[in-house]
Amino acid sequence: MENTKKAPASLAIQVLPKTADDEEVIRIVDAVIAFLKGTGLNTFVGPFETTIEGGFDELCEIAKECQRICLREGAESVSTYMKWAYSLNGVWSIEKKVSKHHAP
Repeated sequence: MENTKKAPASLAIQVLPKTADDEEVIRIVDAVIAFLKGTGLNTFVGPFETTIEGGFDELCEIAKECQRICLREGAESVSTYMKWAYSLNGVWSIEKKVSKHHAP
C-alpha cells in the first residue's frame, strides 16, 4: 500500500451550513475559512470554494474538521462539496492553475 500521508493532493471544499439566516451562513463559512488558512498550508479562497494543498491524509482530516466546525458554530446541518486532485507523483499547484488569470 502506498504512503498517502505525504502524497501531494489538492482539495477544493465548499461548505453550506443550514442556518436560520444568511448572516449566520456567512459567519460559519468564515470560521471554516479561518481554520483552513490557520493550517499553515497553501490556500486560495475563491467565491464558491476554498482550495488547499497538502498531504492526502492530512487533507482528509482537515475536510472532516470543516464539518465539525459548522456544527460547533451552530449549523443545524451541513452540505459539503469537494473536488480532489491526488497523485503519488504530485499535482498541479494552485499557482500553476490560476496565476496567469490573476496577473496585473
